[in-house]
Amino acid sequence: MPDRPRMEEALDFLRAELAAGRSTTTELTTRAAWLAFMRFGRQRFATAPTPDSDGLLFQYGTYAFSGRPMFTVDLTRQFDISGDDGEHDHYVQVHCEFRYEPGLALDALGSFNSWFFHDANADLDQWFAAMEGRLELLLDRGPSEIDLYEEPV
Repeated sequence: MPDRPRMEEALDFLRAELAAGRSTTTELTTRAAWLAFMRFGRQRFATAPTPDSDGLLFQYGTYAFSGRPMFTVDLTRQFDISGDDGEHDHYVQVHCEFRYEPGLALDALGSFNSWFFHDANADLDQWFAAMEGRLELLLDRGPSEIDLYEEPV
């Protein structure tokens, strides 16, 4: 897979997609961020050709991770990392989190999560369409906070 970028470059790819076509004065909407994540999700990285080596996670809910409750949409890319013996060692997740002030409409959404795995014979466009439907209330809003980060899990 020499033509695919390395997994270590994933966070930079996501940052570039979020910045693409945006001026410094343009507020990032959820729709623009979702479109950036879809482009990022379509980009294949140099991973093992196994069903769980490259996954996308869409999840949301109201959480108090930063101290006060916020409705959080977490768009995640997960890579399986193997040890020298070729066996699973750990995962690396690249997160794109959007936080919104809670409200009755967002609280009514509750919590939700869904996975998609490349190389697992699933339809990426169908998954994207289903997840976009879950974002309907937020598409034209800008998040109160955005956090991009990478972590081993």
